[in-house]
Amino acid sequence: MKEQRQHHPPAWAQRFVEWYCKPGLVEDLTGDLHECFDRNVQSIGPRRAKLIYIIDAFKFFRSYTVRRSIFVNLFTNRIMIGSYVKTSGRNIMRNKLFSFINILGLAISMSVGLLLIAFLLDLRSYDRFHKNGDRIYRITNVLTSNSEENGKFASTSIKTGKLIREKVSGIEEVTTMRNNFSGDAKVGDNIIPIQGYWAEPSLFRVFTFPMLEGNPETALKDPYSVVLTETAARKLFGNQAALGKAIRIDTAVYQVTGIMKDVPFFSHLSFEALVSLSTAEQTNKGDKNFDAWTNMWSHSVYVLPSKNADMDAIRSQLNALAGTENLAEENTKIQLELLPLYHIVVGESLRQSEGGPGFAGPHMPPVVLWILGGLASVVILSACFNYTNLSIARAMRRIKEIGLRKAIGAGKSQVRLQFLAEAVMISLASLLLSFLLFLILRPMLINMAPEMQHTVKLDLTPSMIAAFIVFAVAVGVIAGFIPAIFFSKVSPINAFGNASSVKMFKHLTFRRALVVIQYTVTLIFITTTAVGYVQYKNILAFDLGFSTANILNINMLDNKPDAMLQELSELPEVTALSRSLITTGVGNAWGSNMKYKDSRDSVLVMTNHVDENYLPLHNYKLVAGGNFIARPATAQATGEVIVNEQVVKRFNIGANNPRKAIGEQIILNGRKMTIVGVMQDFHYGKVDNLIGPVAFTFWIPEDRAIISAKIHSTDMPATLARIESIWKKIDRVHPFTAEFYTEEIEDAYSEFSTMIKIIGFLSVLAISIASMGLFGMVVFTTETRLKEIGIRKVMGASIGNLIYLLSRGFLLLLSVSAIIALPVTYIFFSAVVLPNFPYHTPVHITELFAGLLAVLLIALIMIGSQTLKAARSNPVAVLKSE
Repeated sequence: MKEQRQHHPPAWAQRFVEWYCKPGLVEDLTGDLHECFDRNVQSIGPRRAKLIYIIDAFKFFRSYTVRRSIFVNLFTNRIMIGSYVKTSGRNIMRNKLFSFINILGLAISMSVGLLLIAFLLDLRSYDRFHKNGDRIYRITNVLTSNSEENGKFASTSIKTGKLIREKVSGIEEVTTMRNNFSGDAKVGDNIIPIQGYWAEPSLFRVFTFPMLEGNPETALKDPYSVVLTETAARKLFGNQAALGKAIRIDTAVYQVTGIMKDVPFFSHLSFEALVSLSTAEQTNKGDKNFDAWTNMWSHSVYVLPSKNADMDAIRSQLNALAGTENLAEENTKIQLELLPLYHIVVGESLRQSEGGPGFAGPHMPPVVLWILGGLASVVILSACFNYTNLSIARAMRRIKEIGLRKAIGAGKSQVRLQFLAEAVMISLASLLLSFLLFLILRPMLINMAPEMQHTVKLDLTPSMIAAFIVFAVAVGVIAGFIPAIFFSKVSPINAFGNASSVKMFKHLTFRRALVVIQYTVTLIFITTTAVGYVQYKNILAFDLGFSTANILNINMLDNKPDAMLQELSELPEVTALSRSLITTGVGNAWGSNMKYKDSRDSVLVMTNHVDENYLPLHNYKLVAGGNFIARPATAQATGEVIVNEQVVKRFNIGANNPRKAIGEQIILNGRKMTIVGVMQDFHYGKVDNLIGPVAFTFWIPEDRAIISAKIHSTDMPATLARIESIWKKIDRVHPFTAEFYTEEIEDAYSEFSTMIKIIGFLSVLAISIASMGLFGMVVFTTETRLKEIGIRKVMGASIGNLIYLLSRGFLLLLSVSAIIALPVTYIFFSAVVLPNFPYHTPVHITELFAGLLAVLLIALIMIGSQTLKAARSNPVAVLKSE
């Protein structure tokens, strides 16, 4: 027998009845409606039964069935909220000093939060303008080889893009880009430097870069085609039409096939021009290594999977593709991974090959954001502690108010809402002041580091303002949470009890524990700043093994250095000149493989190409041998090398004797060379790296050049102006790029100085907030003990005794904070930070106690000023009412 189908009334109609019906009637009413529905199904059919059910559901919407209107509840809540606001406003105005301390402390700390919110929102804005941004991925190469270049790279090979297009299903589009396109673009007499990428036509199908003129499908198809941004076209052609015109970039002529909108600021790809990738393929036609699987240093590949594509299946296909290609490689293995577009700027840190302009783009490791967020949270919580501390400290003055509220029927939830409303009002008032501080601090943050100017803008947006308001409310709830819980638990019977009897530790009240935590954090901040600053200054003053004083490094930017050298040699302020390939000691690197007698034993050595004047100008110390003898003009003619002591030790040349190493032959980058000199070990890289093997070969004309000029001048700005005028005679297109060696070293460690500035800034905020909180506590304590002070003065107590009596409790709390903070800071630097720097100096006790003395001095001023005022008060005026 066929089972009868069950019919049910419309679910939405049932929910409608349950929503409007009084709780006491809802069960009976829904039961009656269901009985009628079942009878109607049998008699007139399910369709008409459902219609009648809906009609009945609306028919019973009567005054006697409807529960009290939700609008009445809202109206009542509005009245209650209005009452909370009025009461909170009165309490804030009644306690002006404590309200001012809370508002100012929260405003100072919240300004840090506003900066962090703006920073995070800017980072989150990257690449959001792309229509298919949520589906775009960049290929990451995971390299495993015998060299030291292992790791994850933001680049891949051009072959990867071709293989994905041919063999991987589920991919809608693939586009390959080649970096390092740059040159001087010339139109008539107008010459400007330009930079960008080689790209395929599919780039415009993957990314959303709107084309203003030209066909995006064909603009990058033919060799020697170029697409310019709107700004680049205007620089080259002015107001004239650029489409179809020819421009000369270095020695090649390109046709402008498209004009596109300028690249938005929040794009990890930054460029002024796109040249057809077919141009690079044509110019590298004879290079077998150009499209090799392992030639992964100059290209990036982006893929756009199909909608609803199976990403696990695509990853499996990529693994299979890489496995097949790796079979032909003996010592190198490459795996392919997918990195979502939105995780490029904020995401996993990848190694960058010799990338061109914006190749890897801006990047911020998540751990840095977590650290900044943690530091900001500590400062904000410090201000919240102030609010909590002062609120509970003033409990004796508000305990009667709470008792009276509860006696006339107020519940715990209403008391909690009262104090939360007060805290949120103070937080919103703080938001106005913190916003002004945000506007003042914003340019300082952006200008703190050069890379910051190219990463964030911190401009106001509607979403940012909304986030600020939500943040202020959240801070208010956090600050008022503990006082709200504390006061809601007060019973009318015990309304006149001691509110400070809540214990957190055995001998510390809750308020004292908050003061200890607050000052512990403050001391850690300020001692970290002091120790970090000393270590930073030691790094800058560290003996690198060569001289850097008064040496100006001039980047020739692909210009031949001869004319510049001739002009500089005629300046009386310039006492010495030399040429080199790179600047050492600041993190630059140029490596080659070196072998000695065993052809199977090789090592990567750091190299530099220098002329005969380089060593004496920088005061490099030779422990054996001498300077270069030959003056080769080509790389093939180069046969002499000067090495450091580490090379001699690494290969045990001459039984580790530098003198015996002179005349020995090594193989450097496949060529035999004779050791003519051995230098004393020096720091080729930064001082956070161990000294390794280094080799200098002679500078040749085909190398790029950096001119080092030793300058002795009584008017350095005038001398630099004269040198810049010489540059402008040689190169009118490119800006004068020169920097003193000591300034380059400072720039090399800019991340350390930036971090010290941030922590130092937070230290100032933390100590300001803690001091304001301490000031409020001292004021409250002295006010509540005025009668005790008067009695003690009548009994003969001296001002000194009274100051000691009033301040010893606070000094004890500061001592506890110091006992906790100083060892924590010392252990943090000794065990965590300094082991990463092989040549660091140990932490001295003076650095730790310098911060402690500063905090104690400020605290003593706060405590002493108020206790002295209380101790000098007239006991007659205080006790006259007793």
